[in-house]
Amino acid sequence: MAITLLITDRNLVVQGDPLTGWSSLDVTLKFNEPAAGSVSLPAWPEVMAQLQPGNRMVVIRDGGIWCAGPMEVPTDYSWDIEGSSGVGEVTVNFSDDLATIAGHITWPNPATTWDLQLGDTWAVFDTVNAETIIRTLVDQNAGPSALAARQIPNLVLDTVAGAGTTTSLRTRFEPVLDACRLAAASGGGIGFRTRQDGNQIKFGCYTPADKTATARFSTGLGNLRSIAYSRSAPTSTHALVAGTETEGSSVRTFVEVADAAAAAEWWRVEAYVDGGAENNDTGELTAAGTANIADGAAPVSLATVTVDTDQLQAGRDYHLGDRVAVALPHGLQVTDVVRAITLHATPGEGEQVASVIGSQDATTDPQVVRLIRTLGRRLGRLETRGTPHVP
Repeated sequence: MAITLLITDRNLVVQGDPLTGWSSLDVTLKFNEPAAGSVSLPAWPEVMAQLQPGNRMVVIRDGGIWCAGPMEVPTDYSWDIEGSSGVGEVTVNFSDDLATIAGHITWPNPATTWDLQLGDTWAVFDTVNAETIIRTLVDQNAGPSALAARQIPNLVLDTVAGAGTTTSLRTRFEPVLDACRLAAASGGGIGFRTRQDGNQIKFGCYTPADKTATARFSTGLGNLRSIAYSRSAPTSTHALVAGTETEGSSVRTFVEVADAAAAAEWWRVEAYVDGGAENNDTGELTAAGTANIADGAAPVSLATVTVDTDQLQAGRDYHLGDRVAVALPHGLQVTDVVRAITLHATPGEGEQVASVIGSQDATTDPQVVRLIRTLGRRLGRLETRGTPHVP
């Protein structure tokens, strides 16, 4: 096991020596969501001096950065007379740099100050590539093109990946990552992430890969410790999308988006979706329905505890969002998306890597449940959107 823990300030400057003496480390990386991490260590003065508001935790595994981002709870301190360390213990909860972007909302006109925003305007993307939408939202609301007061230090856009298909999006006053997830889901199921590269935090998109032929887990391969598997009915096979009402008119646009294959296999499940647009001229209502279908199509719930081997390792051979294969002991092979990857490590027991494959709600064990923070996956139209004013 080769794990190094560093603390940096918000400008990515290392604040001191690597943290030592830690007793337990857990880091859960999540697909299109901020990570959740926790580490416990003795509260030595040189450690406490680094655990300051605004600082970041950097977890380096085998020479590469596994996770890097802000400390959300820098000092959860405890001491008791029977403790093994006279200075007590401190637990640090941290995330990755997506968490700082998650603290921003979409402004209708990000080029002007808040007091000059108009209530009847929107940030509108009509038939635009999903990657372009996501990069623009982050750039204008938190990145280099944002107002100076809203810019996240050292955040830049990564190289264009050419990911995704065209989709449409209309947003205002909603969390930036919620809008990004909607564009990602309706625009080809792409991924987005941050990564620390030198003195920069790079935000970019990527196309998850089909690794079912090479990333396989089974008892025979020796890389599968435990598995929990279930199949459930979809929560939506037919998205019934309603456009917003036009003031002074009884005409309203309705669009139906269907997953015929899922309905044939299971049964018809209808879901009402507020489309957030008056018409479907640019496909915005269709995009809202597509996102609803994608969000509700979770027939497979698969939670695994995997073991890294020389032949197959998380972060090297497969990544978040990739499609992998799991051979169940009774012969069935399941393929689905890697939703989360958790690294658990202690000095005595070494590392354990747990991958959550399939359902976004699947978990691996109670410890992971405590770590995972649900950030509100609002892929449909949000209540904050209201009805645009029509002059």
